[in-house]
Amino acid sequence: MAKAVKEMEVLKQHLAKHNLKLTRQRENILQTFLKMEHITAEQMYRLLAKKDPHIGLATVYRTLKLLCETGIAQEQHFGSQTQFDNISHKGHHDHLICTSCGKIVEFENCQIEHLQEEVAAQNGFIIHTHRLELYGFCPKCRT
Repeated sequence: MAKAVKEMEVLKQHLAKHNLKLTRQRENILQTFLKMEHITAEQMYRLLAKKDPHIGLATVYRTLKLLCETGIAQEQHFGSQTQFDNISHKGHHDHLICTSCGKIVEFENCQIEHLQEEVAAQNGFIIHTHRLELYGFCPKCRT
């Protein structure tokens, strides 16, 4: 729970810097988001609208964008779908994406990271950032 307090403080500071208010809806969005791995704005909206029928999709979307600006979230484009990834509690990771059901599996692999560095060095590149997404079928969709 101490982690959520840290993220709330980061959000408060970001909002204050931009002369924006910390609303109850923004607090609820952050608290719900921190329990997720990947979520679309529409999925978040459906979750929150059950508890707060006054919340709007635009509010959810704008707040998720604010979370990206603070470094709590990262906007990811998997195929035609935009999801928000909770990166506040983890370092670099890659993704396996099921093209049938949309399931996303996060993974870390030191060998892959090392090979990427080797390939970059062999070609005179210095990697600033990268993203690895592997698309295929999850075990449930293969059957």
